[in-house]
Amino acid sequence: MTTSRWIGLAGPTASGKTAAAFAIARHHPVEIISVDSALVYRGMDIGTAKPTPAELALVPHHLINIRDPLQAYSAAGFMADATRLIDEITARGRLPLLVGGTMLYFKALFDGLDDMPKADPAIRATLLAEAGAKGWPALHAELATVDAVTAARLAPNDSQRISRALEVFRLTGLPLSFFQKKIAIEKVAGGAGSIRAGALISLEPQDRAWLHERIAQRFDAMLATGFLDEVKALRARGDLHPELPSMRCVGYRQAWEALDGVFPLSELRERGIAATRQLAKRQITWLRSMPDRQVVACDHPGAVQQVLDLVKQAL
Repeated sequence: MTTSRWIGLAGPTASGKTAAAFAIARHHPVEIISVDSALVYRGMDIGTAKPTPAELALVPHHLINIRDPLQAYSAAGFMADATRLIDEITARGRLPLLVGGTMLYFKALFDGLDDMPKADPAIRATLLAEAGAKGWPALHAELATVDAVTAARLAPNDSQRISRALEVFRLTGLPLSFFQKKIAIEKVAGGAGSIRAGALISLEPQDRAWLHERIAQRFDAMLATGFLDEVKALRARGDLHPELPSMRCVGYRQAWEALDGVFPLSELRERGIAATRQLAKRQITWLRSMPDRQVVACDHPGAVQQVLDLVKQAL
């Protein structure tokens, strides 16, 4: 555990986090730690809106391009990497600036990690086979019989989370909600070694239509700069498949399905934008569950200056 001070800059996709981060970097000696489960992957640049090489050269960045798309990266891995980096950056006399939209990672930093069992490849393979035979809605129904609390908050086709919840139950005989409740109790009791930031600044739109327009503009820009070719190159490797966490990233999943003929390629733009809007909605829901955040209306003309003022206050 570390007591080093850091600044967190969170927000839904397309909310202006990158621009705000570079504005902070112009005023303070920062190093940026990416809080993004997609930016960790090499070869996934366009569809993740990864900072350009020129941008990466302006300010030291961490946790970008650290995994092959075939490899998994977890909240536990992020927690270990981020806590180490926070200490190292602080020791260099610089300010750790954590920027991103993977709210589970921010939550891990604030609340600590639980003692749930690690992934079991054999059980995961069994669940994947069962899903192939019966469908994820059937496994969701099974989950409802053993962990109604978790099942109630998951969509019937949320393969990743349904699989994890059933995996935990089959490993321990206990529902996932049991472990999550345990974490909450420990937090109230002062347990769980959490790490506190100087500030968690949250970019949130007052007008959802503003964010939706930016999401559409960003997706159009991705398509124009070769996103589909990027996905074709990933598919051509031959060792990747759509169930990998990397290929389940928003945009990549829809592009993969279009190239597989699941739906016409002409629908990719519409489906990709819709999926990204859903991601943004989930990110905003996560943020609203974080009571200590300081909200800046990202659709306000003075948003960047407000962020700078909050950083100055925190320091």
